[in-house]
Amino acid sequence: MSSGVQVDLQGRQALVTGGARGLGAAISRRLAGAGASVLVADVRRDLAEELCEDLARQGGKAEFVALDVRDSAAVADVFRELDEDGGRVDLLVNNAAVDVCKSIEHLTAEEVSRVITTNLLGPMFLCLETYRRMVARGGGHIVNILSTAANRTWTEAGPYAAGKSGLRAFTHTLFQEAQRDCPGIGVTGIIAGGMATPFILDRFPDADLTMLQSPDIVADTVLYALSVPDTSAVSELVVVPRKEPSWP
Repeated sequence: MSSGVQVDLQGRQALVTGGARGLGAAISRRLAGAGASVLVADVRRDLAEELCEDLARQGGKAEFVALDVRDSAAVADVFRELDEDGGRVDLLVNNAAVDVCKSIEHLTAEEVSRVITTNLLGPMFLCLETYRRMVARGGGHIVNILSTAANRTWTEAGPYAAGKSGLRAFTHTLFQEAQRDCPGIGVTGIIAGGMATPFILDRFPDADLTMLQSPDIVADTVLYALSVPDTSAVSELVVVPRKEPSWP
């Protein structure tokens, strides 16, 4: 769980969506290693509970939260239960995402809805519940995981690019409102390039690994955003492999 980025998150609670595997798991490990108590929010119970057990063996604190980010009522229930238990979310990382690699000609309405709801509406639902509570407490940090597709798209990526572009715009707006409403709240969008994670390798098993970066690098970027003192603000960071073909 060690990282080259040093930040003390003792006493803080983080919620990571899509936290059971890939980048989400890497972020969960980094946050736990920095002392945070991590809520691993995912639809994959087995993988999430296995990760939580592993983090506990290493001295970390982690708990599985069953959550489909597409369900706004389920998102609200998670925060209601935290409120009732005296808990809170100090750090929110919106990482959960899906993709459908099809040309627009062959996409179905259900596929488009699934991608947009997961990648755009889901993070917005989480932000709505988290932000108002952070304003009331006077602090916190929200990190939205973006993509190079938020800046430049490619074929067979219509819904994915639309969702990530929308999330980037929403993140910029949230950053501006936090600057106005509560300077103690940090809002950061992280544009991440291709990573050696199941998100890519399950769809493209023949992908050239030399073109991809480790998810640990992106997880370290999350830690960096959280390490900046309150006197500064990090609105957006870009971390891509040297050979990233989709940037700039």
